[in-house]
Amino acid sequence: MAMTRRQRVRAIRAVQYAVLIALLLAIVLAADWGELRRAFFDAEVARSLFPEIITTALVNTIVYTLLGFGFGLVLGVVLALMRLSQVPPYRWLAVAYIEFFRGVPALLVFIALGFGVPLAFQVALDRYVTVMLALGLVGAAYIAETMRAGIQAVPKGQMEAARSLGMSHTRAMASIIIPQAFRIVLPPLTNELVLLTKDSSLVYLLGLSLDQYELSKFGRDALNQNRSLTPILVAGVCYLIITVPLGQLVRRLESRAAKAR
Repeated sequence: MAMTRRQRVRAIRAVQYAVLIALLLAIVLAADWGELRRAFFDAEVARSLFPEIITTALVNTIVYTLLGFGFGLVLGVVLALMRLSQVPPYRWLAVAYIEFFRGVPALLVFIALGFGVPLAFQVALDRYVTVMLALGLVGAAYIAETMRAGIQAVPKGQMEAARSLGMSHTRAMASIIIPQAFRIVLPPLTNELVLLTKDSSLVYLLGLSLDQYELSKFGRDALNQNRSLTPILVAGVCYLIITVPLGQLVRRLESRAAKAR
């Protein structure tokens, strides 16, 4: 007797589940759990990381991220407006910037600002300024495209109505269009904040003092000192403390936006 389409789907799904369970069992049986526990779950090593991993590393990671995001947001809005400008040189400059910084790894931006700029101009940039610029310059390229899409998503009638009330184009854009665009692009902007949080791990390239360590650098140094992977696991959990709530916020904002539509 031929199987119906629903029966075939159920059979395929059952086979997939069986294969997945078999793979998980194979991994569980093959793993050396005693060695894994010693390598990743050393309670004594984990206790030695506190409170510095919270009061220094986690706090610095948040500070670096917010500095970069704040600068990137301001620059990204400016670039988005330039990208939409009717003045060709503004558009060309914005496109060149966006394509360049979207194509260049953040690693190279950190190296250029941390070592290239001081050598070229004989200036010593503060670490926090360097981090803000590096993260912000990269983030701005992505934020600009997000903001451009948000501005274009605002109905054109909004601008026409504002202009009919006597508002200038600049005032209408600042008080009517951009606030609505922010509401539209809030979820993807939050995603960009998550990405910058992870990019903040590149700060170690600048050479940091103990009080400037972020989570990644703190975890690597503790790993070298204790010869245990537990610090890396704890640092990863600390990253999740930042990124998981942001992910939940994104889903909530997307759900609210979908209901509003």
